[in-house]
Amino acid sequence: MSWFKRENADLTSAPALEGDDAERRVRTDGLWVKCPGCRPPIWKADLEANLNVCPNCQHHFAMDAQERVASLLEPGYELVDQGLRSTDPLNFTDIKPYKLRLEQGRKQTGLDDAILNAVGDLGPIPVVLSVMEYAFAGGSMGAVVGETIARAIDRSLAGRRPLIIVASSGGARMQEGIVSLLQMAKISSGLAELDDARIPYTCVLTHPTYGGVTASFAMLGDLNVAEPGALIGFAGPRVIEQTIRQKLPEGFQRSEFLLEKGFLDAVVSRKKLKQYLIRALEFMQVPA
Repeated sequence: MSWFKRENADLTSAPALEGDDAERRVRTDGLWVKCPGCRPPIWKADLEANLNVCPNCQHHFAMDAQERVASLLEPGYELVDQGLRSTDPLNFTDIKPYKLRLEQGRKQTGLDDAILNAVGDLGPIPVVLSVMEYAFAGGSMGAVVGETIARAIDRSLAGRRPLIIVASSGGARMQEGIVSLLQMAKISSGLAELDDARIPYTCVLTHPTYGGVTASFAMLGDLNVAEPGALIGFAGPRVIEQTIRQKLPEGFQRSEFLLEKGFLDAVVSRKKLKQYLIRALEFMQVPA
């Protein structure tokens, strides 16, 4: 049985790099990204310059909230409604304490919660923009997210500015229980006021948008737009298949599938999104 005995060094660990090889690894590490769509590596700087869209297959990579705001609004916009933080109303603990999850989300994203509000100009049009951050607790909607969007609605009403929400979420935040679910009604009632005041509300759904977010404000826009390839739904495909015991159609819950079934008004590439929104808002002109 000696054939199975390894006499040489462990081949699973790569040899340490020395000299020029080590320096080259340090200079290039993290500078390339592999596209999950077409597979080739992409120079990270080129990807960022292309709004995080693959130049080969047009796969849309994730985009953080601050990048999203900068890509849509003209320079000089103002970030507002900051400093709101969850108080952990249930003192919740699962694998780890909820307070610790919140601290990790803040360190990872630099945000107080999974939302960022801004006031500025979209081309020539003054707007209120609210962008969700999926990297913070999966973009889940708790009391802070609900209150921040409610404040965005109030700003829109006060200034008669169109409201745009960019949704990216796993749904309601389970660690806040019924408090998180109440945000669905809170935001929806605010959007009803916008509708009564005839102020346009546009929702941009990005990958992924699920759960209580989809079941409330994400589908209540006067205009509902999605990015290509985004997964959008209430429950995930695997849960649905297990429930109905049937194979789901190809592309189920992708934005293109939802557009075909009438759940969306348009699927728009990220590079064309800003001009699309400007044209749409000019068409919907806010009455004085």
